[in-house]
Amino acid sequence: MQFRTIIKILGQLVVLFSITMVPPAIVSLIYKDGGGVPFVLAFIFSVIIGLAAYYPNRQEHGNLKAQEGFLIVVLFWLVLGAFASLPLIFLQEPNLSLADAVFEAFSGLTTTGATVLTGIEYLPKSVLFYRQQLQWFGGMGIIVLAVAVLPMLGVGGMQLYRAEIPGPVKDSKMTPRIADTAKHLWYIYVSLTIACALAYWAAGMNWFDAICHSFSTVAIGGFSTYDASMGHFDSPLINFICVIFLLIAAANFTLHYAAVSSRNLRVYIRDPEFKVFLFIQLVLVVVCFAVLSSNNIYANGDETLDQALFQAVSISTTAGFATDNFSAWPLFLPILLIFSSFIGGCASSTGGGMKVVRVFLLYLQGVRELNRLVHPRAIYSIKLGRKALPDKVVEAVWGFFSAYALVFVIIMLALMGTGMDNITAFSATAACLNNLGPGLGDVAAHYGAISDGAKWLLAIAMVFGRLEIFTLLVLFTPTFWRG
Repeated sequence: MQFRTIIKILGQLVVLFSITMVPPAIVSLIYKDGGGVPFVLAFIFSVIIGLAAYYPNRQEHGNLKAQEGFLIVVLFWLVLGAFASLPLIFLQEPNLSLADAVFEAFSGLTTTGATVLTGIEYLPKSVLFYRQQLQWFGGMGIIVLAVAVLPMLGVGGMQLYRAEIPGPVKDSKMTPRIADTAKHLWYIYVSLTIACALAYWAAGMNWFDAICHSFSTVAIGGFSTYDASMGHFDSPLINFICVIFLLIAAANFTLHYAAVSSRNLRVYIRDPEFKVFLFIQLVLVVVCFAVLSSNNIYANGDETLDQALFQAVSISTTAGFATDNFSAWPLFLPILLIFSSFIGGCASSTGGGMKVVRVFLLYLQGVRELNRLVHPRAIYSIKLGRKALPDKVVEAVWGFFSAYALVFVIIMLALMGTGMDNITAFSATAACLNNLGPGLGDVAAHYGAISDGAKWLLAIAMVFGRLEIFTLLVLFTPTFWRG
């Protein structure tokens, strides 16, 4: 294990991350909100620590192996969360505890969207911008950005890419060079963000809100600049724009690249995962609309459709935006939507959850086993579209599902051990492990009332979800350290 090379790379990445402290400081100057000092202090502190880690190891030039790639990704997300919490710790108003600051920072970076803050609209503009910006950088992944802009990673870039990009099949690249792949991902990501901000502005948001909400929408994060989230704007048009961009961001970004490069939208129609994703969204919207209509929750059909469409897409794609208190709906719907977040978005999207392709493969494997019961001697293959998948891919998906369930149960039981009731513990674990945000019970509105121990546990759950379990879990195996 090339620890000095790893420390050198982490130092460079921390210095790179320190740049993210500059825009909020500029926002503070523009709005004269008096909140710029914590970001300046955090910037200075991050640069000093980053250079202290880099400079003594600057002569190390070893190529990274798979083990180093996994370790760097995990360490960087942990280190990143720690440094991201610095401005929040330095803030005098609101005065956050260490647990609260770390929870909020990890929630932003992992695009979970769970918050310990209330009275959000009264916070300094710089703090509001920083929270949204954290989600934007976390959405596509700081590591992918690092691969694109740091040539010192060299050959090791592929190891970081495999460790960071979600999905069961990670070896397929859009372009021959991994750095080019990362750059194309970010071109698409930035373009979608600009388009989303312009659409929000045209629909009636001011520029600050439009930019901030475009960050969290394309990142599928869920942070807002208001306690009422999207409900503050009370605009069906803004809700619809949000839904459209959430669906786009929850699709596989390699499909977006293929569609742009070939100038052909048929790539979406031909993709089996995308078709399953849209089918799931349609079913959820129809079910929500039917239940809300039958219970006469809203005044008319248009409002019912607006709420059903928005909440179904927002929760199932793991964004967690709200236009109403969905936890007050008939209990069947909140539970259904929480379970839908386990599916989440498509592979290589900014969404959380287990990803549509994995759940679809589990379904296909279940159908194959049923067919084998009827015809034991027949040979059945699992196909994704027209491509037959090797059994090792299906086995990996089952392994991922087992690990996901195990981590979920352990974290939920640990939360109950802190004194949390079962509904709150279940929904909080699901919300953080799936990078969703809002839960039920005591965490329906915010997470400020739970214990510090529960906040630390949920911050760990967010990292597990963001790194898709295995990337973090592999570090606990003896084989990893022997390799």
